[in-house]
Amino acid sequence: MNGHYNDRMLAVRYVYVLALVVWLGGMLLLGAIVAPTTFQVLQAGDPVSGRALAGALFGSTLARFHYVAYGAGALLILALGTMRVLGPKPAAYAVRTLIVAAMLGVALYSGVIVLGRIDRIQQDAGILPSRLPAGDARRVEFDALHLRSTQLMMANIAGALILLYWEAKEHS
Repeated sequence: MNGHYNDRMLAVRYVYVLALVVWLGGMLLLGAIVAPTTFQVLQAGDPVSGRALAGALFGSTLARFHYVAYGAGALLILALGTMRVLGPKPAAYAVRTLIVAAMLGVALYSGVIVLGRIDRIQQDAGILPSRLPAGDARRVEFDALHLRSTQLMMANIAGALILLYWEAKEHS
């Protein structure tokens, strides 16, 4: 009987770590490799339309990744709850659950509100917001939303690193 318990707990921990790694790895990959490479390669061919295409491509990639984040967040909460029920309760269970819930909230806000507003600005402008005059309200708002999106992802990266540290420490 104890072997089945250990197998179940191992499976739940595996799902937890896998979801965390997919979410964290995806954020790091998008920010450190996909975004800069996409803009660099596409702008090299044509600075104006290449930038527009890069923005559209990365925006679509980021929007799709948000679904990965939502799924990973749900799996993390489910796994933490399952570990608590099966016992022993994970160290700092309440704090970990709060961090995951906050990360999921941040991802939802970023994916629905921030990216939605960015899309509306781009459609309204009809051109790249970066090609609008510096004082144009749409460009100012776009720049602020872009910065907010980056800050939100950095906050989620920090949360994921804290969760990964706890998991490593708990099983070291």
